Amino acid sequence: MTLPAPENPTLTLWLAQARDGDPAAADAALTAVYAQLKQLARARLRHAHRDAFQTTELVHDAWLKLAGNQALAPNDRRHLMGLAAQAMRQILVDHVRRQQAEKHGGGLHRLTLTDCIPSRDAAQVEVLRLDELLQTLHRLDPRAARMLELRYFGGYDENEIAELLGISVRTVRRDWRRTRAWLKTELEP
Repeated sequence: MTLPAPENPTLTLWLAQARDGDPAAADAALTAVYAQLKQLARARLRHAHRDAFQTTELVHDAWLKLAGNQALAPNDRRHLMGLAAQAMRQILVDHVRRQQAEKHGGGLHRLTLTDCIPSRDAAQVEVLRLDELLQTLHRLDPRAARMLELRYFGGYDENEIAELLGISVRTVRRDWRRTRAWLKTELEP
């Protein structure tokens, strides 16, 4: 995945105007980042839900989730891409929850969490279990939870995460080792 483009003052202005209720500015902001949002959705759907969502559908659902919530109004490109990764995760988790509901017939869906757990066999993690772990991790270490979310649900690498969170790559690597160890402990039977 490529790193989101450097900060664009025009995009930041459009996001500010969109926060103030200007629908034309919101449309302009979406147009400016649409390619990056599609890339983010493609990376997410590569791991699971290929049949449940199309890339465009996931991008539009995430955008609607962000655009309809003033509390989530992004300030700049970095903030927008982080919020989009989070919105996509929530959409996919909600999808699995709906499918598991009794009236829909249930059935567990598993995702492969390949780069989070060091193992020869790709570790299988239920989407809802991963969501629970993210919520727990967010209470313990919000930055580590953001990293896991950006890495797994956003498909970002260490350099991109460092840029998005405004920290050094070295800090990302250190925190990532600790987060992987915590995940491994939590996922062991």
